[in-house]
Amino acid sequence: QVQVVESGGGLVQAGGSLRLSCAASGSRFSFNGMGWYRQALGKQREPVASISSGGSTEYVDSVKGRFTISRDNAENTAFLQMNSLKPEDTAVYFCYAKTGFANYWGRGTQVTVSS
Repeated sequence: QVQVVESGGGLVQAGGSLRLSCAASGSRFSFNGMGWYRQALGKQREPVASISSGGSTEYVDSVKGRFTISRDNAENTAFLQMNSLKPEDTAVYFCYAKTGFANYWGRGTQVTVSS
């Protein structure tokens, strides 16, 4: 059974940093893509960052220059380094891992940025 587990959320003041981790396991197939979405209260879930197995990355414009996604392919783990956090970054952050056949999601981790 495939599992995707996030960790590293919490409460931080504006301007601070957090590092999220995402561990995927249990698939017979390689995870060719991993990434993060977020959902703020009352808003739709939106993509934040993604990374391919080859290391290609994409970011939503609002986090460019502040967030960095990376991964350890050997451990099927992805990381999201979040710097210069703003109150508008407050959301539940969801990690996903995808194979060529399916997408798998974690349960999310809360990030709260106080002003």
